[in-house]
Amino acid sequence: MNTEKSIEVLNKLIEINNDRIQGYETAARGTFEVDLKLLFSQCQQTSEKCKAELVEEVQKLGGVPLDGANTIGKINRVLMDVKSAFGMNDRMAILNSCESVEAIVVDTYSNVLKNNPDNISTVHHELLDTHYVFIKAEYYKIKGLRDQLLVKG
Repeated sequence: MNTEKSIEVLNKLIEINNDRIQGYETAARGTFEVDLKLLFSQCQQTSEKCKAELVEEVQKLGGVPLDGANTIGKINRVLMDVKSAFGMNDRMAILNSCESVEAIVVDTYSNVLKNNPDNISTVHHELLDTHYVFIKAEYYKIKGLRDQLLVKG
C-alpha cells in the first residue's frame, strides 16, 4: 500500500464530504419545508461524521487533511443560492439539485472503492464501504422524494 496515494484518496473523500456539508447547509436555508430541512440536516450530519473519520485516518497515516471544498461543490452551492435568491425556492428545484450532487458523491465513493484496491487498506475499505452504504441510502431518499413529485406532476 502506498501511503501517499492512500492519503490522496482519503483527502478526495474529505473534499467531497465538505461539499456535501456546505451544500446541505445551503439547501436547508433554501427551503421552508420541515421534512426537507430534517432530511438535509441528517445528510449534513452523515457527512460530518464521515469527514471526521476520514480526517482521523489521514492523520494516522501522517498526512494533512484537506479543509476545503472542490469546484463542483462550489458550483452547485452557487446554483442553489441563486435559485433561492430569485424566488425559485420550490421543492422540485431543490430536490433536483440535491439529487445531482448526491449522484456525484455516490459515484465518487463507488469509484474509490472499485479503483483503489492497492491504495487503501482493508480497514479503510471497510470504513469507506460503511460511508457508501449510508450516503447511498440518503441518495435514494432524495431521489424517491423527487420521483414522487414527478409522478404527481
